[in-house]
Amino acid sequence: MADYRSIMKDGLWNQNVVFTQMLGLCPTMAVTTSGTNGLGMGLATTAVLVASNTIIASIRDFVSPQVRIPVYISLIATMVTLVDMSLNAWFHDLYKVLGLFIALIVANCAVLGRAEAFAARQPVPAAVVDGLAMGLGFTLALTVIGLVRELVGAGTLFAQASLLLGPKFAFMEITVLPNYGGVLMMILPPAGFLVLGLLLAAKNVYERRKAASASASPPAIAAAGCH
Repeated sequence: MADYRSIMKDGLWNQNVVFTQMLGLCPTMAVTTSGTNGLGMGLATTAVLVASNTIIASIRDFVSPQVRIPVYISLIATMVTLVDMSLNAWFHDLYKVLGLFIALIVANCAVLGRAEAFAARQPVPAAVVDGLAMGLGFTLALTVIGLVRELVGAGTLFAQASLLLGPKFAFMEITVLPNYGGVLMMILPPAGFLVLGLLLAAKNVYERRKAASASASPPAIAAAGCH
């Protein structure tokens, strides 16, 4: 029986697409100029991951190993096309901002990688959870990077939410620094690498401290028991 809690934890943190596996860096660098862009791209990729994992897990016993990769790519391309058309129909402003990078989800290593490494070997429920977890982990990474760049660059958070997602998302818009002049460099590609590097360093420091704390706890407990 699949351990769904472990699958979710791997997708969100332990095997995070960006912060651990370092995959999908093209959209990560290109579209994360704001939190809204990162959120939109992440959710689009999540939809593709969930749909492709579900279908591939459903047909895994009927696909010959010799043609599995072309079949997987065809299915993923179909899902990406549907997502692309849906964004164009219902979130056209966001669609215009994300542009070509929606279609390039087909070439995202994380999508095909999960299809081959997980969905093709696991039952449908586990594949669905894995696609959701990996997608949400990717969304989390893109949104955090986008929010950091937007905050430092313009002093706002989700500033274009109502424009890109619709008026009902206006509640997300926050002006943190009203009279802030902004830093132009934060909306340029080099800032994406800078913010990603800083976040990776923070994640590594946190994990090392957590591991050191866990390894130091048993002796402390034992010593307390002796007294």
